Amino acid sequence: MNPINVGLLGIGTVGGGTFTVLSRNEAEITRRAGRPIRITQVADKNLVLAKQIIGDSGGQVAVTDDAFAVVNNPEIDIVVELIGGYGIAKELVLKAIENGKHVVTANKALLAVHGNEIFAAAQRKGVMVGFEAAVAGGIPIIKALREGLTANRIQWIAGIINGTTNFILSEMRDKGLSFDTVLKEAQRLGYAEADPTFDVEGIDAAHKLTIMSAIAFGIPMQFDRAHIEGISKLTAEDLKYAEQLGYRIKLLGITKRRSAGIELRVHPTLIPTKRLIANVEGAMNAVLVQGDAVGSTLYYGKGAGAEPTASSVIADLVDITRMHTADPENRVPHLAFQPDAVSDTPILPMAEVESGYYLRLRVEDKPGVLADITRILADQQISIDAMIQREPEEGEAQTDIIMLTHVVREKQVDAAIAKIEALPVVNGKIIRLRLENLS
Repeated sequence: MNPINVGLLGIGTVGGGTFTVLSRNEAEITRRAGRPIRITQVADKNLVLAKQIIGDSGGQVAVTDDAFAVVNNPEIDIVVELIGGYGIAKELVLKAIENGKHVVTANKALLAVHGNEIFAAAQRKGVMVGFEAAVAGGIPIIKALREGLTANRIQWIAGIINGTTNFILSEMRDKGLSFDTVLKEAQRLGYAEADPTFDVEGIDAAHKLTIMSAIAFGIPMQFDRAHIEGISKLTAEDLKYAEQLGYRIKLLGITKRRSAGIELRVHPTLIPTKRLIANVEGAMNAVLVQGDAVGSTLYYGKGAGAEPTASSVIADLVDITRMHTADPENRVPHLAFQPDAVSDTPILPMAEVESGYYLRLRVEDKPGVLADITRILADQQISIDAMIQREPEEGEAQTDIIMLTHVVREKQVDAAIAKIEALPVVNGKIIRLRLENLS
């Protein structure tokens, strides 16, 4: 059969990996897809680099610095968008769809913010949008949610979906170092960008969580409704206390189905050390999915990198090639649910979220302090699960109290914290982290 012609927009890290893996495994991929898949045109601003990566294949691959020349090329069947960002990438993807081309993208930010518009356009034109590489790099979590777990009513998802933050937290815990010190090391090693804001403040994880939540629960993309907290304010001290209590702190993306709506939140979270996901270290990713029929399933692997992400890009290329001539009505829906069956279930505000909590208070070492604090907690119907009261150093007038609570609604914790911080014996702000048992 004639090959499927692919136009590649961006041949940087992931684009270069895609070209390399597709070339190296061409025979194996052809056997699986049923016909050859070949990159025949590449667009990149850096023409010299593009030609270096293409190498001996240069005679068969056209190179241009005009991305619109690719999406407007009538010979191209599938456009792979690896530029990133919200701007020109959106224009190119929508233009490719308008021209009747299928699209594969690794752009989680684009889909989280503009996915509803993009999928609607693709539905109208009868083309497919593949985005396995947009979440968790080489881990096939999108396929698992869209297809493998389709018999299940998904109850919740919890994921370590940003390798940079997981590396930083692992190093902080293992070496007792500060966030700033480990961040500099992560930048030196290439795990963190020069501007790490998207990673360390949880925005990247929230993009990915938004996509998974939409697929799991059959709701539109609602990135603007996600609650996002990063790790930049975490201290090695809190990681140490969590460890003493039998927990590890990870930046988790969590989405849960509740009777009143959907929880959609990214924040540092205490997880019991006995859970497999608590032991995911370094720059690795892991996603835990709870379904009513299958129970818990864990997906683990590299969340970034040239070839792991290329693996997911090529998996989408193979899927689209297999379904290229199929009736659009018989394809797997972009968000797993049929477009007319997507629900308007609301995203819950954080005040209505239910979780356990870690509270660290700096208090004066006086009689009756603990009684005052526990009285306020009891007034808000907050029960204590575990507690550490650190012995003050000799001559020190203040000490730390660390408490873990049972599951409670966030607005009750907010009210209790406000009253506790108003006590004259409590110094400074209370450190509050959420806790999930994931059982």
